[in-house]
Amino acid sequence: MRTVFDPSAMPPGGLYPLLTASVVPRPIAWVSTVSAEGVANLAPYSFFSVSSPNPPVVQFTSVGRKDSLRNIEATGEFVINLATAHMVEQINASSAGYEHGVSELEALGIASEPSEKVAPPRVAESPVAIEATLHRIIEVGNSFVVMGRVVAIAVRPEFLAADGLPSFEAIAPLSRLGRTEWGMPPEVRTIDRPGVPT
Repeated sequence: MRTVFDPSAMPPGGLYPLLTASVVPRPIAWVSTVSAEGVANLAPYSFFSVSSPNPPVVQFTSVGRKDSLRNIEATGEFVINLATAHMVEQINASSAGYEHGVSELEALGIASEPSEKVAPPRVAESPVAIEATLHRIIEVGNSFVVMGRVVAIAVRPEFLAADGLPSFEAIAPLSRLGRTEWGMPPEVRTIDRPGVPT
């Protein structure tokens, strides 16, 4: 017999920890933006995915109005830096509630580099940086789904496999789980897709 949780019977915010402990693992978008005043911002978001391959659109969700969202609304640009296991302490530290106008990159000593096509900088150590321009923002309850049109994907050469694509093993992507848990790279199994059933 299952334990059934009814959202309508739970207190405000009571479903959040249940959802985040159930929808696991979640890849992390380490989002860099620049404010209208030119201050760089960096924050991790674990509600992150691809919206569409054609046109190429990625998305992340901001629960509440945060600096990343405000900066994207003001400038229309952002970068999703892939979060890797060896950077877990810096990524976690960048989630702190810094005052508006404080750059997490500077406060935490995180090295950055210029992006190819957008103003926000890339995290220098991130293996893959997805540069995007604002496609649309959709308000859903207390959250905002930010969709960005991909204008460039910058991959450090040491993270490319022989087939020219990023290597999962080399990237060692970090993920969020429930509570205060973080997921390290899992075991990988290769299975070909089945053909059309006969």
